[in-house]
Amino acid sequence: MSLLYPPPVGRYGSVDHLSAFTDTVFAHLQRADQRRWGHAYLQGLLTVPGKKTVRRLAAASTASPTAFQSLQQFVNSSPWEWEPVRGELARWSDARLSPRAWTVSTTVAAKRGDHSCGVHRRFVPHLGQHVNGQMSVGLFMSDGTAAVPVDWRLHLPERWTHPHLRRRARIPGDARSLPPWADALEMADRLRRCHGLTPAPLVADMSGTRPTADLACALLRQRNEFVIAVPPALPVMAVDASATALAQLPSSDGRRTLMLSPSASAVLHARGALRHGQRAGRGLTCLARLPVPTGGAWRQGVLRLFTDPRQPERIWLTNMVRHRLSDLRLLTEHLVPTAECVRELEEDFGLLDFEGRSYPGWHHFMTLMSAAHAYRRLAGTPLRPSRALRGVPA
Repeated sequence: MSLLYPPPVGRYGSVDHLSAFTDTVFAHLQRADQRRWGHAYLQGLLTVPGKKTVRRLAAASTASPTAFQSLQQFVNSSPWEWEPVRGELARWSDARLSPRAWTVSTTVAAKRGDHSCGVHRRFVPHLGQHVNGQMSVGLFMSDGTAAVPVDWRLHLPERWTHPHLRRRARIPGDARSLPPWADALEMADRLRRCHGLTPAPLVADMSGTRPTADLACALLRQRNEFVIAVPPALPVMAVDASATALAQLPSSDGRRTLMLSPSASAVLHARGALRHGQRAGRGLTCLARLPVPTGGAWRQGVLRLFTDPRQPERIWLTNMVRHRLSDLRLLTEHLVPTAECVRELEEDFGLLDFEGRSYPGWHHFMTLMSAAHAYRRLAGTPLRPSRALRGVPA
């Protein structure tokens, strides 16, 4: 067990404190036995060292010989809805973390065989090899120091939409095969509509999941603020700000956005556009537009490309053109605690240990794991006042 966190004892980890937490996040579970097993599962994730198998978690919660079957059924077979639980978890976390960014990360859990839902073979860049496994796309809240997961999508390759595999893995009819960026977009949109939350800018590096431009265009349509990493070869319409006066014109929702004449643009790749841009500190920046179809309501929206001198090879795209570059670069740093969070989930909370094969079982497990991590990170943290403006460092 990692020593990053001590065992949950005292004020932050007492049985009463954990019970209050589970009463909040599991409020939508209708049956008392479901809430009881939810509490037992979280307690196991928080206290059991090493591999987080259902059998080991059950043994830690009770000496009953039927505990394993009951806990296994709760995770893999019980028909409880995970989305309301994640909504409560997001509200609970938001009130304590006061996030300045919503971040996205992906992970691959290696699997043997091809029976686990969504399993497929894919190349994993940081491992430098092909892996047979399940790919997860996670949405996190980050305050720049800590990050907690609040939603997940299991990437479903096209073959997992076939009827016989859907039946075998109990995949619901509305679950589609989407590219990872679309999974991230759906989660961000769902979180944005979650009652009681203040939206924060979406920060993501999905430059390896093409086409990245589709994510940016979709975020523009939804009027989400974003800072996303893009590939150097991304086609853009570079804008010569010195040759064209910027003006503020009202958008369809009454807000005021930057607009300019198309005559000041030239089609380039992102790297080439930055070379023709301006130096900002030791980095580069320029205004640009995405070459989207004529007639789109967001066609003329001005975006900004920029680099960070600490990682000059990475190119970022944002619609937050009126923010200072120093603030935008701070937002990109939210991916650091997110990556640390993913490592914690893998090492301390069993992200790679799930043994079930069904689609509901995977979502139940990811929900329970996320709740355990949020509790460990944030239990005892004082409630923070809501911010009128998120995304800009205090």
